[in-house]
Amino acid sequence: MQPVERIAQLREMLNKYNHEYYVLNSPTVSDREFDYLMAELDTLERENPELDDPLSPTHRVGSDLTKGFVQVRHIYPMLSLGNTYSVDEVDEWVKRTQSALGTEPVLVGEMKFDGTSISIIYEHGRMVR
Repeated sequence: MQPVERIAQLREMLNKYNHEYYVLNSPTVSDREFDYLMAELDTLERENPELDDPLSPTHRVGSDLTKGFVQVRHIYPMLSLGNTYSVDEVDEWVKRTQSALGTEPVLVGEMKFDGTSISIIYEHGRMVR
């Protein structure tokens, strides 16, 4: 299959999977499979820059964010491991985080609830945000 054909195929698949995940809340592929397809598309696009498209799934994140929420700056950055599937990838993330923060990060490991993160601010024992 020619790169142009595979890129078109991957874009179509990934757009469909993004819609299923973010809009329908009913994914049909695992996160790992999605990540591998996205990595393949990213590689093909970098190898074939003439086929770049700003609407490609590699250039955006599919989301159904509610517009009713006010955006705020977090006191502490809410960092993500990204797509990590090995101890080596986690080690690399720790190194990048340490470099970005200028200090060794304090790590807490917890079970992951897919698509969920929260930062809560309490003042005088009362939740304010």
